[in-house]
Amino acid sequence: MRATAVLTLRNEGAFLLEWLAHHRGIGFTDFLVFSNDCDDGTDVMLDRLQALGWLMHVRNDGPHEGGVQWAAYKAADKHPLVKNADWLVTLDIDEFVNIHVGNHTLNALISALPDADAITLTWRLFGNCGRVQYQDTPITETFTRAAPETMPWPWRAFMFKTLFRNNGAYKKLGVHRPRSPVAGKVDHAAWYDGEGRALPQRFQRKQIFSPFGRKNYGLVQLNHYPLGAMESYILKRDRGRAVHGADQLGLDYWSERNWCSVEDTSIRAVDDLRDAPLAKLHGDSELARLHENAVAWRKTRLDELLADEPNRALLGRLIMSPPAQPMPLKLAKRLFRYAQSTANK
Repeated sequence: MRATAVLTLRNEGAFLLEWLAHHRGIGFTDFLVFSNDCDDGTDVMLDRLQALGWLMHVRNDGPHEGGVQWAAYKAADKHPLVKNADWLVTLDIDEFVNIHVGNHTLNALISALPDADAITLTWRLFGNCGRVQYQDTPITETFTRAAPETMPWPWRAFMFKTLFRNNGAYKKLGVHRPRSPVAGKVDHAAWYDGEGRALPQRFQRKQIFSPFGRKNYGLVQLNHYPLGAMESYILKRDRGRAVHGADQLGLDYWSERNWCSVEDTSIRAVDDLRDAPLAKLHGDSELARLHENAVAWRKTRLDELLADEPNRALLGRLIMSPPAQPMPLKLAKRLFRYAQSTANK
């Protein structure tokens, strides 16, 4: 079975080796990685990883029609690693597939859902929980508190990425789900959620979030670490968003994602699967040097950014802001009524 993960990166070399080792460990066989405008050496790291046979690297230098990430996916649609894959998924560097069934591997998940053509990997948002300083430690070990398993708001907390069978039902990759459904094929595509339940037909053509207010993580979840340390958030704001490039990150994005309600260390079940490839990666002297350079770049760039008042002000607000709190069901329903009345106008 060939399973390809497609990834886009800019200035995230400090996190690359952990992410790659984790996903190689749980069974992804191929990685197609796009880079653009890197200042921290991410692109050079990717060149080295390609030379060592770990992934395929494509420089996505532009022009970026429709945005950086969309331009990358358009190129990926034509790439052999996508065209020849049995299963496909698009991921970000802050997303880690966390499989609960069997031996926690991709094969175990697919074996548990043998009829599935698409499996929704619903986000489990992991918050910052008061960590100010960036440190070069594994993300999955550093951030262990997350959103409740069920809650009524916000709907963005239950967005998903899609692991889907490359059987011709869709022509194009998308950020959250495959795009360009093929008539005559897509209507037979069987979609299942992370609990192993068959999903309604509307998922075949649209929808990017799982039904919330119910459990979604029985077989698999997508650990999403969108914030990191507060200092990393300042760097993320500087980097810009891959899809919404004109949007500057602020307290609005932060407040909807800073969930620290419950502890979830379930991803540590695959430490052994991750550690062997991670040790091999760090054992390459050139990769180890490039990793250290990327870590040093983050600290230097942060000093530069904090010389500007807007960044200092945002860091101060992050320090003062409490974690998100679950909204009472009654108030959430009220917000949904307003949203539905607006949509129907």
